[in-house]
Order: sequence, then structure tokens, then C-alpha cells
Amino acid sequence: MNERKGFSVNGIPFIGLMLVQAALALYLFSSQTPIGFILGVALGVLLPFLAKGFFQVAPNEGQVQQLFGKYAGTVRTEGLRWTNPFFSKQRLSLRVRNFESGKLKVNDSDGNPIEIAAVVVWQVLDTAEAVFCVDDYENYVHIQTESALRQMAQSYPYDAHDDSKPSLRSHGEVINSHLRDEIQTRLGKAGVQVVEARISHLAYAQEIAQAMLQRQQAGAIIAARTQIVEGAVSMVEMALDQLSRRGVVQLDEERKASMVSNLLVVLCGERGTQPVLNTGTLYSG
Repeated sequence: MNERKGFSVNGIPFIGLMLVQAALALYLFSSQTPIGFILGVALGVLLPFLAKGFFQVAPNEGQVQQLFGKYAGTVRTEGLRWTNPFFSKQRLSLRVRNFESGKLKVNDSDGNPIEIAAVVVWQVLDTAEAVFCVDDYENYVHIQTESALRQMAQSYPYDAHDDSKPSLRSHGEVINSHLRDEIQTRLGKAGVQVVEARISHLAYAQEIAQAMLQRQQAGAIIAARTQIVEGAVSMVEMALDQLSRRGVVQLDEERKASMVSNLLVVLCGERGTQPVLNTGTLYSG
């Protein structure tokens, strides 16, 4: 079922017509003829019934009309309107709304328990589908959002060791786009458009949080050490190349090995090194 335009007219001119009808009814009612009295009473009784056709439409709002249970259309024109008094009307907000889901405890693609929550910005796009295709479209949005969030969280690891593989923690744009598409797929039948969806909370579950923190710290230390060693090796290589090219000193393989060892200790050590002066030779006992 798709939305279609409902019947309504400007309510201001119709108020004028009803005032004329009220004056005419009063004139006929006060006449001395039986026919005039009957017509006056009939017009007077008809006035409250016609007044039921008045309704107001606020900006970014729709009025869903039904005639004896059958969908008759939706009025989105702002202001005071008048329509068929037999129509029943349901007010529906078309404004942009947002809500934050509760923290869900799910397993990521690696099986690690995590806590995750999301903020979803949405609005009603088709009033007919929102009212007639689902029972309670607001509750439907909340439940389907949590379902989509669970499905998305199970498709990615919390933290990927390979930078080319998307993860929940490092690829926010990819994750948010996937979440928005996942929610929109579920809410399309309810006439709802998802404007934005993004992760608002992401953490390991309490039972493994400490262990995962130690793993992250170990990974950071290894990465830092790897970078330090790579830089130190490059500096030692450059030093040996400069000494050889400029002819400052001629080193045999044993002396090169000793120099490399000393330089690596200095460059890779966590604390400041204390120099030891050798007054002899490398070959003296």
C-alpha cells in the first residue's frame, strides 16, 4: 500500500460558508411558517456534523484519512483544512527523529563478547505503509534496529590484525554505512527512511576486557619495537656506509660486528647507556 493524496479544502473559506448557513438556519427557524421552522432545525442540526470535518495540519505533519476502515489518502497541506466529516483522521509526524539503542551484548565474528550500541536518525517517508503495513511503526523501528545491529556486529571482528580487513573499531565509515543499509532493508516495508546510523558505544564485555587490554598493549609494544629496530638497523647501515665511503677508518668483519652490536644496544635500549673506554685492542686478552 502506497501513500496517495487525500481530499481536503481550505478551512477558512468553509468557516464563512458555515456562518452563512448558521444565519440562514436562524432566519428560517424564526420564521412563522412550518416549512421554514423544519428547514431551520435541519440546517442547525447539520452544522455540528459539518464542523467535524475541520482539522489542522502542522508543518512536517500528515493526516491519514480513513472512510469506514478504508484508506482514503493523506493530507500534508499545512493549515486549517476541511474534509469529509465521515473521514476518521490520524495524525502522523514526518519530522526527523533519533533514538539510541540500548547496549547489546553480542559476539563479533571472532567469537569475542562485546558491548555495542547505535544512534539512528530516521523519519516517516510513506504514511500509508507506516500506519497500515506494521502494527506500531515506532516500536517496529526500535526492534528492527537492534536486530540489524546484532547482525552487523557479528559480521566484523572487534579489532582486525590485518589493516585491509574492516573491523568495528578501526573502520567507522564502513561499519556505519553497513549498519544504515542493514536497518534500511528492514524498515523499507514500514515506510521509514534511515537518514543516518552510527555506532555510539563499542567495548569488550567485562569478562574479557582486561585480557583484551593486555593483548592490545602487547601488540602496541611489539609494533613499537619493530619500528625501533627497523630504524636502528637503517642508522647502523648508514653509519657503516659513510665510514667506508669517506675512508675514516678501515674495519674488518670482527670490528664491524662489534660496532654494529654496540650501536644497536645504544639505539634500541630503553635506558641511557654508559660508555666503556677500551684502552687496548679488540684482540688483546
